Amino acid sequence: MPATTSTAKTLNVLLVEDNPGDVRLITEALSEIDLPHNLVVAGDGREALDLLFPKAEDPPVVCPDLILLDLHLPRKSGKEVLAAVKGAAVLRTIPVVMLTTSSSHADVMATYGLHANAYVTKSQDLDRFLQVLALTTRFWLSAVTLPVR
Repeated sequence: MPATTSTAKTLNVLLVEDNPGDVRLITEALSEIDLPHNLVVAGDGREALDLLFPKAEDPPVVCPDLILLDLHLPRKSGKEVLAAVKGAAVLRTIPVVMLTTSSSHADVMATYGLHANAYVTKSQDLDRFLQVLALTTRFWLSAVTLPVR
């Protein structure tokens, strides 16, 4: 049964995106889905890795239920972040959705080879982009059973 706002657990979403315009659009789209969630935004790959792999003296970071990951990021690429997530036993079951402007076959193959759970190309059509994002997040946050951490 899909999650509802009255009984659903609040889900944690990590968005790794360096484009402020895309962050704003994605934040807006997520606010319109009827699912309780917390959104944490990392502006580059290094920041994402710091959130996912804190130093021993840092307080624990909430483990995300879903990661929306841009491919082309400064400091560490989306592929590097994806490889780190899927290479860590404690994180590898987190669904990672690549959310990118690249429609390159090589990028698609490389990210699936690194065990991405989905590859979504950002549409230049704003309505289409918001529709696909809503469908994607609803699927991962309400239609599937996520592992308990």
